[in-house]
Parts: sequence; C-alpha cells; structure tokens
Amino acid sequence: MANDASTVFDLVILGGGSGGYAAALRGAQLGLDVALIEKGKVGGTCLHRGCIPTKALLHAGELADQARESEQFGVKAAFEGIDMAGVHKYKDEVVSGLYKGLQGLIASRKVTYVEGEGRLSSPTSVDVAGRRIQGRHVLLATGSVPKSLPGLDIDGERIISSDHALTLDRVPKSAVILGGGVIGVEFASAWKSFGTDVTIVEGLKHLVPVEDENSSKLLERAFRKRGIKFNLGTFFEKAEYTQDGVRVTLADGKTFEAEVLLVAIGRGPVSQGLGYEEAGVAMDRGFVLVDEYMQTNVPTVSAVGDLVPTLQLAHVGFAEGILVAERLAGLKTVPIDYDGVPRVTYCQPEVASVGITEERAKEVYGADKVVTLKYNLAGNGRSKILKTAGEIKLVQVKDGAVVGLHMVGDRIGEQVGEAQLIYNWEALPSEVAQLIHAHPTQSEALGEAHLALAGKPLHSHD
Repeated sequence: MANDASTVFDLVILGGGSGGYAAALRGAQLGLDVALIEKGKVGGTCLHRGCIPTKALLHAGELADQARESEQFGVKAAFEGIDMAGVHKYKDEVVSGLYKGLQGLIASRKVTYVEGEGRLSSPTSVDVAGRRIQGRHVLLATGSVPKSLPGLDIDGERIISSDHALTLDRVPKSAVILGGGVIGVEFASAWKSFGTDVTIVEGLKHLVPVEDENSSKLLERAFRKRGIKFNLGTFFEKAEYTQDGVRVTLADGKTFEAEVLLVAIGRGPVSQGLGYEEAGVAMDRGFVLVDEYMQTNVPTVSAVGDLVPTLQLAHVGFAEGILVAERLAGLKTVPIDYDGVPRVTYCQPEVASVGITEERAKEVYGADKVVTLKYNLAGNGRSKILKTAGEIKLVQVKDGAVVGLHMVGDRIGEQVGEAQLIYNWEALPSEVAQLIHAHPTQSEALGEAHLALAGKPLHSHD
C-alpha cells in the first residue's frame, strides 16, 4: 500500500452520498483540506437510486392519472399508455443534470475526489485504489442498501429491490409489495398510476406505521379509493416461484400471487468488511454508534447518514454532514432535534409531518395535557380546485406550543416548510393564527387549523 504521506488532509470522507458530500462542501467552504472517497457516483443512493428517481416516477404517474381524469376538469385528453423507455429517459435526464451540477460543486470547492472502494485502515487513514489517504479526522458515510429477510433471495427479476424497480423495462401487470413504509407506498402509488394491480403486505397494523395513526388511516382510505389493495397486521412467511410469477404466503396461511415481488422492508447500513470494528469503532447491528455531535467512540472518527441509527433521510444526512464539518472547523454546533425534521412520503396523496404523534405526545406530557385538532381539506379552496381530500392534524401541549403537525393531501408536502418553523420555533396556536396566509393556497389550511385551535375558526366549524 503506497503511503500518501506527502498530504495529510484535515478531513477524509469515506462515502460520497448526501452526508458525505455535504460535509465535503461545507468543510471546504470553511477552509478545511478535504478528500472525498466514493466507489460509485457522488450523490449516492438519494440522487441515483432513491429520492430523485422515485419522485420522477411518481410525477410521471401523476401525469398519467391526470390524462385519465382530465374530463372532470373540462379538458379532453386521451391516455394511450406508459412508454417506460420514455419514462426512464425523463428520469435519467433529471438525475444526470443534478449529478453534473454536483460534480461541478465538488470541483469548484477544490475537494480532492478519489474514486474507488475505500476501507478504514486506521483511525486516521483510508486505503483506496492502492493508496493510503491520511487525515487528521475521518468521516464515515458509507450509507445503506435495501434489506431482505432470511430465506428471501432477491434475484432482480421476479423478486426485486427498489434498485431493480427503478430500472424495470416494463410496467408489471401485478405486484406484491412487501412493506408498507415510505418505499413501499411510494412504489405502490407510482405503479398503480402506471396500471399495475398492486397489493401491499405490511406486518404492522397500519401503512406508514411511524406516522400519526390518523395520517395512516387517511392514506389507507385514499388507497382503497384508488384500488390499491393491502393486507395489514400479518407477517410474511415465504415466497416461491410460480409458472409466471411469485406466490407470497403470510403467517396466517393467506397467499397472494403476482408477476413481481418488491421487497421494501427498509435499508441496512453498509459497514461490513470496511475496517470499522478493527479500528475500534463501536457498532450495533451494523450501525456505527455516535453521540449527538456525530462523534464515534474513536476521537478522530465521526459518522453520518444511513450508517448511523438516525432517520434515514437525505436531508438528515445533509444536516449531519454539515454539523461534522462545522464542528471540525471550530464553529459552535447545535445537536439535531430529530423530531423537528420534516418527513414527506410522496405517494398520492402525500403524507407529511413534523414533530411527534398524538400517541407519543401523551406518553411525554400525559394524556390530559394533550390537545388535538383536525382541519379537513374540504374547507380549503385550493384543495377543492385540485380535487384532493385529506386533513391537517395539530398536536398541542395544553395552553402551550404545537408539538406535532400531520398532513395528508395531494401536494401537501410543499407545506412542510412552514410546519417545520411552527414546531422548531415552539409556536403557540395564537401566534400562527395572527399570520396572514395567501388565498387560495393550501398553506391557508395550516393557518385555518391554527385559527381553530386558537379558538377563532374561520372556514371551519367550532
């Protein structure tokens, strides 16, 4: 191994996904000498196999639905089918444009980019492509990959992961989706729009089970209306090939058959065989353990993103990477409040939230100290125009701040920015009620909900 002793970087980053490249860009901006090591393409899962391409598929599906349903708006249009080659061309152009922009940013900030599969060789070095890259500090940001279950082998053809689903050259006639979390419901939504007969299998009692139960029930109602089937509360038992597809059997003996089985049970950390444990880094079930400042038990090593047991969201990775860079540059940093992170599931209708659920609020504050309010989007002019149903639910500590905002409806994810401010600034309902929201917008629904919670409802009943 050639020792590159001529250069000792301030920060060596292993992994160029959301957390890694955010740390690289911010670190370089703050005057740190940064090396970024990536075995694939900078941008990682989010840009190439996650957030961006899935949302492109969902938007294509939305257009398909609009073509089918255009006459209800007085517009005559014909839906002739899905051209998957064309969908992939559109999706890939979006990804390619963002990728080129990111490459330009990395170069302009003078980050040293090293392509190759790296391995932590000591608390202050990473080996890659026959070189030893030395650093005063090392940041681990190797991300995650789709998980499966024991005995459930992903073959990439009939039993597939989200990675495979993004590159399918056809619209499957039917699909069973194992997992009703974010990944599962987003693919269910897109495939249904494309014309697939979809069934979701979720072992827990609700779809999007980490969301407030009211949001889950609203999504389930909307999915039933769209013809998306789901089976809740019974766990997967086995999958076997049929003559032309897959048969899925549940623990209660119930079976489902489809052309493909999408395994969407979450993502696991990429950490095996990368030298972490040998360097003394504390681990748990493959995750790297960190404190609130993303510092591991090894003083010269930090970790961020899907590799650590925090929310697996690209924007969380960004924030964690920035936090590490600023800490190493000597700036005062503040730990991330993960409850205050905005969360959006981009199915149709969308599910968005900030803060804690009603159930969690009762655990924290006591059931008698929690007040909730639901505002139905039926009273919102913009939502009427869009012909979307849904609700905004507020969770408040009695006589205090709003600690949870939970929203369901088409395009409602765009309102999560204001919801984030309300939660993170510990706003009282009366304070939000004083703000004037533009009419007609869906943001009005947030304003109306707080008006009602403040005791002065306008377009809603007392």
